[in-house]
Amino acid sequence: MTDRPEVLFLAHRVPYPPDKGDKIRSWRLLEHLTKRFRVHLAAFADDRRDLRHQAFLESACASAVLVPLDPRVARLCAGAAVLRGRAFTFAWFEDGRMRRHVGALRARPLAAEIVFSSAMAGYVGEPVPGRPLLVDLCDADSEKWRQYAAGTDGLMRAVYAREAERLAAAETAIVNRADAAFAASPAEAAIINARAGLTRACDWFGNGVDTDYFSPRADRPAPAQAADVVFVGMMNYRPNVEAAEWFVREVWPRVRARAPQARFAVVGARPAGRARRLAGRRRGVVVTGAVDDVRPFVQHARVIVAPLRLARGVQNKALEAMAMARPLVATPEVAAGLAVRAGEEIVVAEGADAFADAVLRLLNDPKRGDAIGASARARMKADYAWPAQLSRFDAALARLGLADG
Repeated sequence: MTDRPEVLFLAHRVPYPPDKGDKIRSWRLLEHLTKRFRVHLAAFADDRRDLRHQAFLESACASAVLVPLDPRVARLCAGAAVLRGRAFTFAWFEDGRMRRHVGALRARPLAAEIVFSSAMAGYVGEPVPGRPLLVDLCDADSEKWRQYAAGTDGLMRAVYAREAERLAAAETAIVNRADAAFAASPAEAAIINARAGLTRACDWFGNGVDTDYFSPRADRPAPAQAADVVFVGMMNYRPNVEAAEWFVREVWPRVRARAPQARFAVVGARPAGRARRLAGRRRGVVVTGAVDDVRPFVQHARVIVAPLRLARGVQNKALEAMAMARPLVATPEVAAGLAVRAGEEIVVAEGADAFADAVLRLLNDPKRGDAIGASARARMKADYAWPAQLSRFDAALARLGLADG
């Protein structure tokens, strides 16, 4: 249909394919919007392989502009921003080509402008009267930099702390300007809503999971590198790398001391040098690198671990493991983003001793692991389907007169 209202959708990363955390969320939101609006997509391609999906996105949207983002140029812009006292998050994504494309799209008779990620908010410029602005911040990104600063010494501690301060101020301004703003969990929204100077509340809608795609299947064969314990995540992302390092250094020796034949697999694309070296640190550790499908690794694991100590929002890796009926051992930081029952649908452990004990108990009691996994899958099916999560976004559209798009 060509009579549907037009909307602009800005994203800091190409939403397709939905193969990592923020892309899963942005794709599900974009896909949802295309059912009622003619969506004009403008996004950065920080991975040139994503440009292969331009034709598909053009078929799904009214138009799709994908602007390649050169990380070398982005780093130079970010460095210059630090020297000038500006938030380098926004400088990283500043691009004249994108600004021209967005300017042309904003000249169209749009019913709304939808921004995914605070980093893209600067592209919407001056408000257009009668045109609602909706922003999905996803996480309180400033808190990530605050946590980075707390765990870093020297000059970078000051750089990260200043970025946290400036980004927090920017997030507050974005929420105040938007007609509707969202975070990825009640906890993330609460962080933003506690800030001084906020004149509007930040709402939230959670991440969901496709429980049909992420489902256990009796005919799914085990992969060649199958392991008893599995961690899944993009391995060029600092919190994932640090989580895997901590687990291998602090937890795994405790597990192997009582289960000497156990194997641990780090499953995820783009393992940085630090991540690759994990396989040589301890016996029974394998780093797979990119795999075509993570589901065989998850299904054939006896325990899935999420040992992140810096976790913002809702971890898709946790939702996917639970949807596949596998018992998940997670840190309190990961569990904080999930509305699930500890001890029944997830196992929460803090500290190396407690984490190792939790993993060992599940390795030694497969029936308990299966029971926790079955309860977790039931919870995912009941509460974490994407339509249920996006209903809060739909409510905002209705409030702004956009329900019948």
